[in-house]
Amino acid sequence: MSSEKAAVTGMTPPVPYSRLKQIANDACKSALEKADYYDHAKTESWNTSIINSILRALISETTTSPSTPPSYKYAVNSTIIQHLLPSPIPKPGQSVATSTDPKPEQSQPASSASEGEAVIKSEPGAKSDPGTVTQGQPVGKGVGRRGMHSATGAYWNNEKDGMWSFKYEDAAGRGMDVVVSVIWIAI
Repeated sequence: MSSEKAAVTGMTPPVPYSRLKQIANDACKSALEKADYYDHAKTESWNTSIINSILRALISETTTSPSTPPSYKYAVNSTIIQHLLPSPIPKPGQSVATSTDPKPEQSQPASSASEGEAVIKSEPGAKSDPGTVTQGQPVGKGVGRRGMHSATGAYWNNEKDGMWSFKYEDAAGRGMDVVVSVIWIAI
């Protein structure tokens, strides 16, 4: 799903679609502005920031007076998906470092593998399995994005209620995808 072609169902939203896109884009940009890469420990705070920013903007823009609540209830979902990182394919008899040290390490002969390293062994002429995971580390080509499918269903008034989905494109360069859904239900 492209951010240019957001999935839309239901009636006209409480704010124009172009404004919904701007609100979602601004919320994602603000939450991820200091993120250079996917960091699982920060995903909860990123999701919370995205959701709360969107809810605040929607409530603010659809409240007609301070004493009157908006005429819609909102639900916002934010999903952050990590891209898989590619790893080099070791040659038979070489080891793959499993250190979290950011400095790249050279592959070493199997005989000099130290603790914390996985050794890939194969018979001469055997092909390695590019999908093998060794000590928690993916090994091989073809890694990149993980697959994901999400669907939402609702029983509501098609004339007043609706849903809109958005993919934040700028997250891809940081090793992740961010998908946001907004649901509005007329009160």
